Amino acid sequence: MGIDDTDSRTGMCTTYLIFPLRDEIREKGLDIIGYPRLVRLNPNIPWKTRGNGAICIQVGRGHGRRFKIGEIQDEEIWAYEKGRGAEAQLSLERISRYFVLEDDNTNPGVVLSPRKLPESLYWKAVRGVLTQDEVERILKEQGARYCRFKNGRGIIGAAAAIAWKARRYTYELLTYLPEHRWMEERYVDERSVIAMDKLTHTTFDNYDYRNRYVAIKPHAHTPVLFGIRGTDAEELKRARTMIKSDPYEAWIIYLTNQATDDHIVAKKIADVRAYESVKLQGHVSKEPRIIEGGHVIFAISDSSGEIECVAYEPTKQFREVIKKLRGEDEVEVHGGVRKEPFTVNLEKIRIVKLKKIKVKVENPTCPGCGRRMESIGRGKGYRCRKCGIKVGEEAARYEYLDREIGEGWYEVPVIARRHLARPLKLMRDG
Repeated sequence: MGIDDTDSRTGMCTTYLIFPLRDEIREKGLDIIGYPRLVRLNPNIPWKTRGNGAICIQVGRGHGRRFKIGEIQDEEIWAYEKGRGAEAQLSLERISRYFVLEDDNTNPGVVLSPRKLPESLYWKAVRGVLTQDEVERILKEQGARYCRFKNGRGIIGAAAAIAWKARRYTYELLTYLPEHRWMEERYVDERSVIAMDKLTHTTFDNYDYRNRYVAIKPHAHTPVLFGIRGTDAEELKRARTMIKSDPYEAWIIYLTNQATDDHIVAKKIADVRAYESVKLQGHVSKEPRIIEGGHVIFAISDSSGEIECVAYEPTKQFREVIKKLRGEDEVEVHGGVRKEPFTVNLEKIRIVKLKKIKVKVENPTCPGCGRRMESIGRGKGYRCRKCGIKVGEEAARYEYLDREIGEGWYEVPVIARRHLARPLKLMRDG
């Protein structure tokens, strides 16, 4: 089962639906197979609700190894490593009461498929734009059932979540407040988050030290109290116990495509289209300048064209790196493409090769009398006023400018990190 577009920018979270679904699944005598999945889709889509994340739960008759994936009100939730298919007549009554239908931008969709959907659905949904007509045609071909609420746009994400094959993945452990506290302020102890971050080895994006930002705590009014991301599900369970916070009634671990860079596509500049996330390699063709709002903008070019790239103000100190770029530096940029203005919103950058910039530090001395010589004019060399001896430009003393940055990778800070962007920490770890 895939579900999407049930929340809003001001509340709820689609991931919470695992709990009413679990009750429904258990009553039907079925089991959860594998970890439930949280699948982030194209982050540039303007009509997304919040994090553009859909969920997928596989159900059947479980067999093989059983493992714990969560708890609710001290009751353990288990899943099976393997399962046999089973006809599932699941009611939507339990979950639909959580849909934020009063929000104009919330258009839920639910898909129930007897088999894995074509993987191409996922790749198009995470890298481009899918239409409902395309999705409905494929669902009918695959014998899948679906239900739309309002305009039903959520069937796109729901189908894409089922289609994800988890070729690269991470995990996220999410904790949930009791329902009566969803719209209230919540407390997560900052010092405990820092301690957890330092004591765990496979978690990431927990805390932004430079900006003193607790990244595991959402800032919208949602059921989620905090969420810890990592590459090892067992360590996430230990990390949860290190966090001091308000009491919560439930937790669950999702398998996710977060931090995979699945949204990034390598392209030539001329082939870039709005709403994509791209990897481009080229040379700096227009040097960085600061524009209104504190954003830093520059341009790169390749053999096919030129495009502007922007480090927006929320990327904080990342902008200081961008400001140090100079013409002809060779770079590789990763980021999402805005339609208006048509620019690349930077997520990270690799400085492939810095141009060596030579600057004159001293005029030459006269070979005859040893006095300091004077410039005759730009590019015309030097002359000694006393002896009349002339020398070329190359006689002056030059030094290479200290560029203050090195070749290699730079990324936006945790406070500005997108769900899908792969942190450098994980890129180094493989």
